[in-house]
Amino acid sequence: MRNEVKTKYAVVAAVQLPDVSDVEFESSLAELRDLARTLGFVITATFTQKRSNFDTTAYLGTGKREEIRAYVDAESFEPERILHDAIDPDAGRIEVVFVDHEISPSQARNLEIEVGCQVMDRTMVILEIFHRHASSRAARAQVEIARLGYMAPRLREAAKLAGPQGRQRSGVGGRGAGESHTELDKRKIRDRIAELQLEIEAMDADRRTQRSRRQERRGIASVALVGYTNAGKSTLMRALTGSDVLVENKLFATLDTTVRVLHPESVPRVLVSDTVGFIKNLPHGLVASFKSTLEEAIDASLLLHVIDASDPGYERQREVTDAVLTEIGAEAVPRIRVFNKIDHVGDAAAQAEREAILRAQYPDCIGMSARRSEDVAKLYEAIIAFFHRDRIEAEILLPWSAQKMRGEIFANCEVLEERSEEEGAFLRIRGESELVNDLCRRFGPKH
Repeated sequence: MRNEVKTKYAVVAAVQLPDVSDVEFESSLAELRDLARTLGFVITATFTQKRSNFDTTAYLGTGKREEIRAYVDAESFEPERILHDAIDPDAGRIEVVFVDHEISPSQARNLEIEVGCQVMDRTMVILEIFHRHASSRAARAQVEIARLGYMAPRLREAAKLAGPQGRQRSGVGGRGAGESHTELDKRKIRDRIAELQLEIEAMDADRRTQRSRRQERRGIASVALVGYTNAGKSTLMRALTGSDVLVENKLFATLDTTVRVLHPESVPRVLVSDTVGFIKNLPHGLVASFKSTLEEAIDASLLLHVIDASDPGYERQREVTDAVLTEIGAEAVPRIRVFNKIDHVGDAAAQAEREAILRAQYPDCIGMSARRSEDVAKLYEAIIAFFHRDRIEAEILLPWSAQKMRGEIFANCEVLEERSEEEGAFLRIRGESELVNDLCRRFGPKH
């Protein structure tokens, strides 16, 4: 007996409002199709409609809803869509309509009834992807809070479909006579969210302690990779650190912050962190829930803002990332704009032309491919130069009684000269100004 994974089919539907350009609209649709692919669906058709506003009843206009229903009914049972599987005659049916906006519970319910299959709006799609990809305890808790917050207002619509039998619950186990299923479920959701928030607060305290310990080890600098989802951050992370991190051509392949050491190791030692990718219209609940994850960006000394140079909508992606960074309070953190995937633009001439355009817009940017070692080396040097910009030189005399400090000095400063003297070890050092000045205060400059 065959044990094949059944192909899942779906369609995409969207309303184009008057203030949305054709380029922006098509880019958003392409992104939704990528999101659907990440969930394992094959998109067979796209339905669009220009309207002055969304239909308050079911998002799309009546004619467009009828058009989708006709397509769903026809495609669900065409012989060629059955994939020659006599056991499962519905193997090729359209299962979902993906909607490129967040719509109300009543709009979703009405649209499902009219088109004859499940409807998932953009927010629900993103939440489902986050739910599948979250691996750490913190990420799972944050995703669950966002999902519960999304589902709570939709319980009333579910109760309508349940009918009279779902309206009342009383007696043992109920909170009071006549409490409805919906009220009880909402109370359970509130209690669960409160429980998860306490867990996250405890985990946040642990992470803050870990970060403060890292920061206490003076001279350790931190770099955070930020940017749009699928911009190549994880590939770049692996190239910069020599680590084995997940690299997958899917949206939101990375949800948990990964921290590795810049390789080859430098002085000062640099920690590099990969963060969750940003996306247009990221649900506010997720921005709030993932703020603790994105705190790696807030606390970083330097941000590498990774942008897909080959994407026609790269400017919109830059704007989305900048907006989210502002929202989480990281707008003042120094950053280098890294236009990655320049090798996907075309031949050498096309790449050079794209780099010239980018540098005209962003003079300090770096155009590169994370898969080219010479480009990674160029970025590595830019990172090192950033952390060396405020370095100063000094001379100290480390007494023999304070030799336990040698390890810290050699780890966090560049030792330019060393010799033994009667009182201790003479060291000429170069390092970050605050650290060097502190060593001079403690051990005095050598005159």
